[in-house]
Amino acid sequence: MNNHVTIGRLAREAGLAAETLRYYERIGLIRPVQRTQSNYRLYDGEAEARLRFIRRAQNLGFSLSEIKELLDISHQPESDMAAVKALAERKIGDIDRKIADLRRMRDALAQQAERCPGHGPVEHCPILAALADADGDLPSRNKWEPADSLQVR
Repeated sequence: MNNHVTIGRLAREAGLAAETLRYYERIGLIRPVQRTQSNYRLYDGEAEARLRFIRRAQNLGFSLSEIKELLDISHQPESDMAAVKALAERKIGDIDRKIADLRRMRDALAQQAERCPGHGPVEHCPILAALADADGDLPSRNKWEPADSLQVR
């Protein structure tokens, strides 16, 4: 994109809805370089580059607020890369916690599937029984507990 483009064209080229771009603008991720006399937003190549950055960062699990922080840091040449590394390491920790939670869920479900003979009336299904039993042996957590507290009994 060498010339300025409208939000509709930028959205199409980025594979996003125009409303998504308007939202990104409201939260400070992108901004138009100018507006036409009829008040249409016009974007340049910088907006396209920022959208690619946003998509890549989202694919790595960064939230929009974290992405905004990364973009802000990247546009301050005097910033130290320690801040970027700290954000990345924090995200790695988040991912590790999610992986641990998924493993616990998988193990608990596999344990229930192992108990199920896979035939017969559903009233004797150990999987359904465990799901229905609040005191059953599936991992659970109170909505106020951190995800790390999820334990398989």
